Amino acid sequence: MGHQHSIRVYYEDTDAGGIVYYANYLKFFERARTEWLRNLGTEQDELLEHSLGFVVKRVEMDNHAPARFNQLLCIQSEIVELKRASLVFKQTIISPSDTRLVSAIIKVACVNLSSMKPQAIPANILEEFKRVV
Repeated sequence: MGHQHSIRVYYEDTDAGGIVYYANYLKFFERARTEWLRNLGTEQDELLEHSLGFVVKRVEMDNHAPARFNQLLCIQSEIVELKRASLVFKQTIISPSDTRLVSAIIKVACVNLSSMKPQAIPANILEEFKRVV
């Protein structure tokens, strides 16, 4: 079970040829994870109030085909590994014609933002994640 999030490619997301600049896919993945967390009932600003944050530790990304200006893309996300203070997402960007454009494995760690040390994912969030793994 996972999450899907749609995003429109804006002109600012593209290079001179109207193709999405590769680094912007990371922003799309981040937005999808943020929206998933929001759908589970957690806002990141609430975490920040407690000096907690999710930070990307590792990314493996493969570009299969280009996304283009004005396309409506679907970002599919699923959790493939869940630990006490980290999780691994498999995320895929799909075109309107169901072509796989980009795929990534992204490891995210929960950290105390004051010390930048790993911290256990809050119990309520961990329980929500466990329900979708």
